[in-house]
Amino acid sequence: MGSPTTNSSTENGATANQRPAAEAVAYQGEPLPNVPEDLVVPGILSLDFEERLWVPQAPDVWFRPILFNVSQGYFVNLLRVRRSGILSRHRHSGPVHATVLKGRWHYLEHDWWATEGSHAFEPPATSTPSKCQMGTPLGVEDVFSKLASAKAHYEKVGLGSDYVDQFIR
Repeated sequence: MGSPTTNSSTENGATANQRPAAEAVAYQGEPLPNVPEDLVVPGILSLDFEERLWVPQAPDVWFRPILFNVSQGYFVNLLRVRRSGILSRHRHSGPVHATVLKGRWHYLEHDWWATEGSHAFEPPATSTPSKCQMGTPLGVEDVFSKLASAKAHYEKVGLGSDYVDQFIR
């Protein structure tokens, strides 16, 4: 009887130190219930998008939708900022993940900088900047407000409001 490290053949033709030979076969079972379809957005890291795909958010600030998850209440987008400045006071209702493709940014109350190639995580309920007196909110930005902005923008630039449907899950 050979040890587990020998190369003796097994009944499926593989040796003891190799994976069994298997053919690539797509999943054949029933899809899971209530699971959305896959979403693939090609070339998302290319910053040479057609200008019409960037949705205006504020002066010199645009976003490029990647995902609007209306069933779980979150969105994923690229954010393009073309000027220096101070971000208005805001609070996050969910976690924020930010990967910096180009440039850098920071918050006044933190000593860290998110620089090109870095990733920042902000936990839910983060309020920024915390040194400002809290006032009455001027608005709420969530998956539904982002979706409405994108629909209106794409209709205005000739892509049609249904252009965003590809990003909705």
